[in-house]
Amino acid sequence: MPAATDRLFFALRPDARTAQRIEALAQDVRQAHGLRGKTLGPSRFHVTLHLVGDFIGPVPQEVLDQTLAAARPVAARASPFVIGFDSVASFIRKRRNMPLVLLGQEGLQDAARLQQDLMAAFVDAGLAREPLQRFTPHLTLLYDDIPLAPSPIEPVAWPVDALFAMRSLLGRSRHEVLARVPLGA
Repeated sequence: MPAATDRLFFALRPDARTAQRIEALAQDVRQAHGLRGKTLGPSRFHVTLHLVGDFIGPVPQEVLDQTLAAARPVAARASPFVIGFDSVASFIRKRRNMPLVLLGQEGLQDAARLQQDLMAAFVDAGLAREPLQRFTPHLTLLYDDIPLAPSPIEPVAWPVDALFAMRSLLGRSRHEVLARVPLGA
């Protein structure tokens, strides 16, 4: 069976200026801790809200249309908010290639609420099995074999006024915006 080439997911994305600031932060952390992993880069920084699935070939238009139909009412009910991160740490789920991520406390409740509402809409539409019981909003900076304990950083925040349907070209380090869904519209 051929391998999947495309992934569809919904995410929050920083504006270009904030993405550049996150890149600089990632490079500083990388250098300070002797990490070798390459940063994802400003064009790929995001906060995943829901992974819809992987596909052989382009994301089917029907799947995109169904997910957007479920996501639009959720986005329309949500108010714009500010998302913020105040620490960096590794997610230690395996011994190698661990994600180094931005985390936070106060600045992530609205993102978590949006994710829960989005998941509930996808479940109701038959596009997901059940809502995740545990969701940790985060932004992946890079992958590395050296684990990093939680460390405070100068806070990074940006205004969120939309969620995005994203296409990841698997194995090619590229993301494409398929749709922008405004909040509160």
